[in-house]
Amino acid sequence: MDEPIPVTRALDSGTAKLMPDVDRERAWLLTVNGAPQSYVDLDAPTHLEFEYTRRLAHVVDSFADEGEPLDLLHLGGGAMTLPRYAAATRPGSRQDVVEADRGLLRLVAEHLPLPADSGIEVHGADARAWVEAAPADSADVLIADVFGGSRVPAHLTSLEYAQAAERVLRPVGIYAANLADSAPFAFLRSQLATFAAVFEELALIAEPAVLRGRRFGNALLLASHAPIDIATLARLTSADAFPARVEHGPALRRLIGAATPVRDTDAQASPEPPDGAFSIG
Repeated sequence: MDEPIPVTRALDSGTAKLMPDVDRERAWLLTVNGAPQSYVDLDAPTHLEFEYTRRLAHVVDSFADEGEPLDLLHLGGGAMTLPRYAAATRPGSRQDVVEADRGLLRLVAEHLPLPADSGIEVHGADARAWVEAAPADSADVLIADVFGGSRVPAHLTSLEYAQAAERVLRPVGIYAANLADSAPFAFLRSQLATFAAVFEELALIAEPAVLRGRRFGNALLLASHAPIDIATLARLTSADAFPARVEHGPALRRLIGAATPVRDTDAQASPEPPDGAFSIG
Protein backbone atom coordinates (compact mmCIF):
# COMPACT_ATOMS: atom_id res chain seq x y z
CA MET A 1 0.00 0.00 0.00
CA ASP A 2 1.28 3.48 -0.85
CA GLU A 3 2.56 5.52 2.06
CA PRO A 4 0.43 8.61 2.76
CA ILE A 5 2.14 11.83 1.75
CA PRO A 6 1.77 15.33 3.21
CA VAL A 7 -0.71 17.70 1.58
CA THR A 8 -0.21 21.47 1.36
CA ARG A 9 -3.06 23.79 0.43
CA ALA A 10 -3.48 27.56 0.25
CA LEU A 11 -6.47 28.69 2.34
CA ASP A 12 -8.36 31.92 2.91
CA SER A 13 -6.43 32.24 6.19
CA GLY A 14 -2.97 31.18 5.00
CA THR A 15 -1.37 27.79 4.35
CA ALA A 16 -2.65 24.46 5.60
CA LYS A 17 -0.65 21.26 5.80
CA LEU A 18 -1.92 17.76 6.41
CA MET A 19 0.84 15.51 7.68
CA PRO A 20 0.44 11.75 8.22
CA ASP A 21 1.31 10.29 11.60
CA VAL A 22 3.93 7.62 10.97
CA ASP A 23 2.81 5.73 14.09
CA ARG A 24 -0.91 5.54 13.31
CA GLU A 25 -2.05 4.30 9.91
CA ARG A 26 -4.89 6.74 9.11
CA ALA A 27 -4.06 9.59 11.47
CA TRP A 28 -3.29 13.13 10.36
CA LEU A 29 -2.05 16.37 11.85
CA LEU A 30 -3.49 19.59 10.42
CA THR A 31 -1.45 22.76 10.76
CA VAL A 32 -2.43 26.25 9.62
CA ASN A 33 0.44 28.71 9.13
CA GLY A 34 2.70 26.33 11.03
CA ALA A 35 0.52 26.11 14.14
CA PRO A 36 -1.01 22.73 15.04
CA GLN A 37 -4.74 23.02 14.49
CA SER A 38 -6.23 19.53 14.64
CA TYR A 39 -5.29 15.88 14.91
CA VAL A 40 -7.60 13.18 13.60
CA ASP A 41 -7.35 9.39 13.54
CA LEU A 42 -9.94 8.31 10.99
CA ASP A 43 -9.96 4.75 12.41
CA ALA A 44 -10.18 5.86 16.05
CA PRO A 45 -12.27 9.03 16.42
CA THR A 46 -12.12 8.80 20.21
CA HIS A 47 -8.32 9.15 20.16
CA LEU A 48 -7.69 12.78 21.12
CA GLU A 49 -4.07 13.84 20.74
CA PHE A 50 -4.31 17.48 21.83
CA GLU A 51 -4.86 18.23 25.51
CA TYR A 52 -7.26 21.11 24.94
CA THR A 53 -9.39 18.90 22.69
CA ARG A 54 -9.46 16.25 25.41
CA ARG A 55 -10.64 18.88 27.90
CA LEU A 56 -13.42 19.97 25.57
CA ALA A 57 -14.39 16.31 25.26
CA HIS A 58 -14.54 16.11 29.06
CA VAL A 59 -17.08 18.96 28.99
CA VAL A 60 -19.24 17.02 26.53
CA ASP A 61 -18.76 13.76 28.47
CA SER A 62 -19.79 15.31 31.78
CA PHE A 63 -22.82 17.17 30.43
CA ALA A 64 -25.17 14.17 30.17
CA ASP A 65 -25.35 10.44 30.82
CA GLU A 66 -22.98 8.28 28.81
CA GLY A 67 -24.19 7.72 25.24
CA GLU A 68 -27.11 10.15 25.44
CA PRO A 69 -27.54 12.01 22.12
CA LEU A 70 -27.03 15.76 22.28
CA ASP A 71 -27.49 18.78 20.04
CA LEU A 72 -24.08 20.41 19.63
CA LEU A 73 -23.05 23.60 17.85
CA HIS A 74 -19.36 23.87 17.01
CA LEU A 75 -17.95 27.26 16.04
CA GLY A 76 -14.69 26.55 14.23
CA GLY A 77 -14.27 23.35 12.30
CA GLY A 78 -10.64 22.45 11.71
CA ALA A 79 -10.44 18.74 10.96
CA MET A 80 -13.61 18.23 13.04
CA THR A 81 -11.95 16.18 15.74
CA LEU A 82 -14.53 16.90 18.43
CA PRO A 83 -17.61 16.42 16.20
CA ARG A 84 -16.22 13.01 15.17
CA TYR A 85 -15.64 12.17 18.84
CA ALA A 86 -19.19 13.13 19.81
CA ALA A 87 -20.65 11.19 16.88
CA ALA A 88 -18.77 8.10 18.06
CA THR A 89 -19.53 8.44 21.77
CA ARG A 90 -23.07 9.81 21.48
CA PRO A 91 -24.67 8.20 18.40
CA GLY A 92 -27.74 10.02 17.18
CA SER A 93 -26.45 13.44 18.20
CA ARG A 94 -27.25 16.35 15.90
CA GLN A 95 -24.22 18.52 15.26
CA ASP A 96 -23.68 21.71 13.31
CA VAL A 97 -20.12 22.77 12.50
CA VAL A 98 -19.57 26.38 11.40
CA GLU A 99 -16.26 27.19 9.69
CA ALA A 100 -15.61 30.45 7.85
CA ASP A 101 -12.67 29.16 5.78
CA ARG A 102 -14.27 27.31 2.88
CA GLY A 103 -10.86 26.28 1.56
CA LEU A 104 -10.25 24.42 4.81
CA LEU A 105 -13.64 22.75 4.52
CA ARG A 106 -12.79 21.56 1.02
CA LEU A 107 -9.43 20.21 2.16
CA VAL A 108 -10.97 18.27 5.03
CA ALA A 109 -13.85 16.94 2.92
CA GLU A 110 -11.36 15.71 0.30
CA HIS A 111 -8.76 14.08 2.55
CA LEU A 112 -10.52 13.50 5.89
CA PRO A 113 -14.15 12.80 4.94
CA LEU A 114 -16.74 12.46 7.67
CA PRO A 115 -18.31 9.03 8.12
CA ALA A 116 -21.66 8.45 6.48
CA ASP A 117 -24.69 9.14 8.66
CA SER A 118 -22.52 10.94 11.23
CA GLY A 119 -25.24 13.46 12.02
CA ILE A 120 -22.70 16.24 11.40
CA GLU A 121 -23.77 19.14 9.18
CA VAL A 122 -20.98 21.44 7.99
CA HIS A 123 -21.60 25.10 7.13
CA GLY A 124 -19.25 27.59 5.49
CA ALA A 125 -20.18 30.74 7.39
CA ASP A 126 -18.99 33.33 9.90
CA ALA A 127 -19.43 32.04 13.46
CA ARG A 128 -21.00 35.22 14.86
CA ALA A 129 -23.44 35.57 11.98
CA TRP A 130 -24.46 31.91 12.33
CA VAL A 131 -25.08 32.24 16.08
CA GLU A 132 -27.15 35.38 15.61
CA ALA A 133 -29.35 33.60 13.03
CA ALA A 134 -29.60 30.24 14.79
CA PRO A 135 -32.86 29.18 16.47
CA ALA A 136 -33.25 29.99 20.16
CA ASP A 137 -32.89 27.15 22.68
CA SER A 138 -31.48 24.83 20.00
CA ALA A 139 -28.15 23.65 21.46
CA ASP A 140 -27.22 21.63 24.53
CA VAL A 141 -23.54 22.50 24.15
CA LEU A 142 -21.99 25.38 22.20
CA ILE A 143 -18.26 24.94 21.60
CA ALA A 144 -16.27 27.92 20.36
CA ASP A 145 -12.82 27.03 19.02
CA VAL A 146 -12.28 29.81 16.52
CA PHE A 147 -8.88 31.27 15.72
CA GLY A 148 -8.08 33.71 12.94
CA GLY A 149 -4.45 32.77 12.52
CA SER A 150 -3.48 32.23 16.16
CA ARG A 151 -5.92 34.73 17.70
CA VAL A 152 -9.57 34.56 18.75
CA PRO A 153 -11.37 37.11 16.53
CA ALA A 154 -12.58 40.25 18.30
CA HIS A 155 -16.22 39.84 17.25
CA LEU A 156 -16.35 36.57 19.25
CA THR A 157 -15.28 38.20 22.52
CA SER A 158 -17.98 40.80 23.22
CA LEU A 159 -21.01 41.03 25.49
CA GLU A 160 -23.26 41.14 22.44
CA TYR A 161 -21.75 37.88 21.22
CA ALA A 162 -22.14 36.28 24.66
CA GLN A 163 -25.80 37.29 24.69
CA ALA A 164 -26.29 35.76 21.23
CA ALA A 165 -24.66 32.52 22.39
CA GLU A 166 -26.86 32.45 25.49
CA ARG A 167 -29.97 32.76 23.32
CA VAL A 168 -29.01 29.69 21.28
CA LEU A 169 -28.35 27.52 24.32
CA ARG A 170 -31.08 25.62 26.12
CA PRO A 171 -31.76 26.69 29.73
CA VAL A 172 -29.38 24.04 31.15
CA GLY A 173 -26.97 24.21 28.20
CA ILE A 174 -23.27 24.97 28.51
CA TYR A 175 -20.94 27.24 26.57
CA ALA A 176 -17.29 26.18 26.20
CA ALA A 177 -14.65 28.36 24.55
CA ASN A 178 -11.01 27.60 23.81
CA LEU A 179 -9.05 30.75 24.62
CA ALA A 180 -5.36 31.56 24.98
CA ASP A 181 -3.52 34.09 27.12
CA SER A 182 -0.67 34.63 29.58
CA ALA A 183 -0.09 36.71 32.70
CA PRO A 184 -1.35 39.26 33.59
CA PHE A 185 -4.38 37.74 31.79
CA ALA A 186 -5.97 40.96 30.57
CA PHE A 187 -7.80 39.11 27.78
CA LEU A 188 -8.86 36.14 29.90
CA ARG A 189 -10.07 38.38 32.74
CA SER A 190 -12.13 40.47 30.31
CA GLN A 191 -13.69 37.32 28.87
CA LEU A 192 -14.63 36.02 32.30
CA ALA A 193 -16.17 39.38 33.17
CA THR A 194 -18.07 39.44 29.88
CA PHE A 195 -19.59 35.99 30.30
CA ALA A 196 -20.26 36.57 34.01
CA ALA A 197 -22.57 39.39 32.91
CA VAL A 198 -24.72 36.85 31.01
CA PHE A 199 -24.37 33.54 32.87
CA GLU A 200 -24.58 32.75 36.59
CA GLU A 201 -22.14 29.83 36.52
CA LEU A 202 -18.53 30.02 35.27
CA ALA A 203 -15.51 27.74 35.32
CA LEU A 204 -12.02 27.84 33.84
CA ILE A 205 -9.89 24.84 32.88
CA ALA A 206 -6.16 25.28 32.35
CA GLU A 207 -2.81 23.76 33.24
CA PRO A 208 -1.33 25.01 36.51
CA ALA A 209 1.71 26.49 34.72
CA VAL A 210 -0.61 28.68 32.64
CA LEU A 211 -2.73 29.73 35.63
CA ARG A 212 0.42 30.64 37.57
CA GLY A 213 1.56 32.87 34.72
CA ARG A 214 4.62 30.81 33.84
CA ARG A 215 3.78 30.46 30.17
CA PHE A 216 1.33 31.33 27.40
CA GLY A 217 -1.28 28.63 26.87
CA ASN A 218 -4.84 27.48 26.34
CA ALA A 219 -7.64 28.00 28.83
CA LEU A 220 -11.21 26.75 28.48
CA LEU A 221 -13.94 29.12 29.61
CA LEU A 222 -17.20 27.42 30.62
CA ALA A 223 -20.46 29.29 31.19
CA SER A 224 -23.99 28.15 32.02
CA HIS A 225 -27.18 29.07 33.82
CA ALA A 226 -27.16 25.63 35.45
CA PRO A 227 -24.57 24.34 37.94
CA ILE A 228 -21.44 23.04 36.21
CA ASP A 229 -20.30 19.57 37.26
CA ILE A 230 -17.03 20.79 38.74
CA ALA A 231 -16.26 17.55 40.59
CA THR A 232 -16.48 15.38 37.48
CA LEU A 233 -14.50 17.84 35.37
CA ALA A 234 -11.81 18.09 38.05
CA ARG A 235 -11.53 14.30 38.21
CA LEU A 236 -11.30 13.91 34.44
CA THR A 237 -8.86 16.76 33.81
CA SER A 238 -6.57 15.81 36.69
CA ALA A 239 -6.19 12.31 35.22
CA ASP A 240 -4.93 13.52 31.84
CA ALA A 241 -1.30 13.16 30.73
CA PHE A 242 -0.96 16.92 31.24
CA PRO A 243 -3.24 17.54 34.24
CA ALA A 244 -5.33 20.68 34.39
CA ARG A 245 -7.06 22.55 37.19
CA VAL A 246 -10.72 23.58 37.24
CA GLU A 247 -11.12 27.03 38.76
CA HIS A 248 -14.52 28.33 39.86
CA GLY A 249 -16.25 30.39 42.54
CA PRO A 250 -14.10 32.73 44.66
CA ALA A 251 -10.90 31.90 42.74
CA LEU A 252 -12.49 33.09 39.51
CA ARG A 253 -13.91 36.19 41.13
CA ARG A 254 -10.42 37.06 42.35
CA LEU A 255 -9.04 36.53 38.85
CA ILE A 256 -11.71 38.77 37.30
CA GLY A 257 -10.92 41.50 39.82
CA ALA A 258 -11.82 44.89 38.38
CA ALA A 259 -12.20 43.65 34.79
CA THR A 260 -15.38 44.74 33.04
CA PRO A 261 -17.44 43.29 30.18
CA VAL A 262 -16.27 44.04 26.65
CA ARG A 263 -18.65 45.62 24.14
CA ASP A 264 -18.51 45.33 20.35
CA THR A 265 -17.22 48.88 20.16
CA ASP A 266 -14.05 48.09 22.13
CA ALA A 267 -13.59 44.35 21.57
CA GLN A 268 -10.12 43.14 20.67
CA ALA A 269 -8.75 39.83 19.43
CA SER A 270 -6.89 37.60 21.86
CA PRO A 271 -3.17 38.35 22.22
CA GLU A 272 -0.67 37.19 19.64
CA PRO A 273 1.13 34.09 20.96
CA PRO A 274 4.85 34.47 21.52
CA ASP A 275 7.07 32.90 18.87
CA GLY A 276 7.08 29.15 19.21
CA ALA A 277 4.12 28.95 21.61
CA PHE A 278 2.06 26.74 19.32
CA SER A 279 4.49 25.88 16.51
CA ILE A 280 5.96 22.47 15.71
CA GLY A 281 9.21 21.25 14.23
